[in-house]
Amino acid sequence: MSDKSAPAYVNLDMAASARLRPEALSAMAAYDASAFAGANPNSLHSLGRAAAAALERARRSIARSLGARVRPSEIVFTSGGTESNQLAVVGIAEGVRAREPRRRRVVFSAIEHDSVLDYAPELKRRGFAVSTVAPNRAGVVAAEALQPLLADDVALVSCQLANNETGAVQPVAALAAAAHAAGARFHTDAIQGYLHVPFDAAAAGVDALSVAAHKVGGPVGVGALYLKARCPLAPQLFGGGQEAGLRAGTQDVRGALAFAAVADALAPHVAETARSLRERSDALYRRLLSSPAVASTLPDPYGTERLPGIVSVTVRGQESEELVLKLDATGFAVSAGSACSSGSLDPSHVLTAMGIPRDEAAGSLRISFDERVDPADLERFAEVLLALAGPR
Repeated sequence: MSDKSAPAYVNLDMAASARLRPEALSAMAAYDASAFAGANPNSLHSLGRAAAAALERARRSIARSLGARVRPSEIVFTSGGTESNQLAVVGIAEGVRAREPRRRRVVFSAIEHDSVLDYAPELKRRGFAVSTVAPNRAGVVAAEALQPLLADDVALVSCQLANNETGAVQPVAALAAAAHAAGARFHTDAIQGYLHVPFDAAAAGVDALSVAAHKVGGPVGVGALYLKARCPLAPQLFGGGQEAGLRAGTQDVRGALAFAAVADALAPHVAETARSLRERSDALYRRLLSSPAVASTLPDPYGTERLPGIVSVTVRGQESEELVLKLDATGFAVSAGSACSSGSLDPSHVLTAMGIPRDEAAGSLRISFDERVDPADLERFAEVLLALAGPR
């Protein structure tokens, strides 16, 4: 017999995938009940036209969430963040090279998500050289560090909006300006930062930007790429003329509508929500760092511009994978650094690039949550983790 008084399991791994929001569930239910449910939005009959109209409404919502000057025609729906990144990184590099054959180099930051960095071998196979720019100890890639890598052979620079492990927000506008001064295009992986911190894609001057629904409480399996008008891009999927010929495949109207519903709900309140959430994460940092066994991966988590719902720490003398399992047994889900690499015993490439020693990085944890978290659960989590960390 289960103990009904036991605390509920608490998901503090929302940066990996956020819990579905009511707006997404309602949008999917409304789609399921509609006459055009299951209709192909590329068909000419009335059901197809109704599905196409719904898809365009969703496209307008996603565009609006990225800034007032972003046009719906600049939004390409994809199957998620990984595809959006692949389409941008490979597609733009090839598109630029087709116009300017001398541009055969791509520059990544060393702290990119694996869905960007893992394309380096494929880019090399296609004839590109790949360079990386390191962050400083605070996990930030400065425009001054990027500048020496820029020349007239660079096709594309890609640097994320915010790091998925530490939460450090990058100076995207300055990085984009540096890339453009060298004649290169600029892409940002905004998958982790989207709708968590205020950001205007057009004002920042980016050429392309990747987002994913499931990071903000939408469904898994739908994402989008903002592609600025006239930015060259070579399609990577073939077999149809969907998405203005940029991405073949019948679109997921149901997922797009759910994504749009979440964007409409969150976009007007991003700054306000971020301020409130920052207070909670600062309080959790203070509680955890009260122990000499726990250290922040950021030199100054209180003074760093970072995602408000990510707390990144290392526990001295502990292995992160073991801590994740112990915390899971006590009712808390967290990740060992980035969830996508948590099955590996290798140290985080992000923390390594920041100069954190291997033995410290081995005990890294990422605690992540959104505004729906109960502060009492954060306090209870802190007590459990500090007990596991022990005195050091």
